[in-house]
This record gives sequence, C-alpha cells and structure tokens, in this order.
Amino acid sequence: MTTFVLRAVVSALALWLATRWVPGIRIDDAGTLILAGVLLGVVNAIVRPVVILLTLPLTLLTLGVFLLVVNTAMLALVAWMLPGFHLTGGFWTAFEAALIVWLAGWLAAGLIGPKGRIQIHIHRE
Repeated sequence: MTTFVLRAVVSALALWLATRWVPGIRIDDAGTLILAGVLLGVVNAIVRPVVILLTLPLTLLTLGVFLLVVNTAMLALVAWMLPGFHLTGGFWTAFEAALIVWLAGWLAAGLIGPKGRIQIHIHRE
C-alpha cells in the first residue's frame, strides 16, 4: 500500500510539472491533481496490462516504442474520466505529458524499492 501511495504522489507531482511545461494540459485544483495521480495508478494497474497484452505484436514489432503510445492512451483515458483534468492539444500534448510522467516514475522507481522504502545505493570500491 505504501508503494502505491508513493507512486501516486510521484504521478501527481509529474502531472503538476506537465501542466507547467506542456501547453494544452490543465488541472483545475489540487484535489483533482491528487485524484488524477491515484486514478492514473489504478488505470496503470488494471487497464494498462490488458492493453499491453492486446498490443503485444505491435510492441514487439516496434521494439517497445509503442509502449509510449500506450502510456499516452492511459493518460488520455484518465483525462477523459476525470472532470477538471483537461487535455486540449490532442495526441502530442498527451504524449509530452506522458513522457514527463514516465520519466518521473522511472526516476522514482530507482529510489522507491519494491517494499515502498526509499533506498539510497552507495557503491564503494
């Protein structure tokens, strides 16, 4: 549960960054932002694996690059489901925002271990 909460917070922060950096994405208030982070986590846990399985041949054909399109679709789905989360620029707006969310999640995954603990790795020679 702790891992899900930390990832939802990271997603919410990444969505906030996306509203600042990407024109065409807008979230009305802080409550909607937090709810968007949680809903994105739920969509990524339930819907995304099904979509990845259905698009597996295309994902393999593109050597995984199609996963960026899947991530974009998941973000657009959350925007469609959640009033107060607006994507007005079309596919490329959602694509840029999905890249920001993916990058933030990737960086956070390096710090958040599988048990939800923040890990710091020190390599000594």
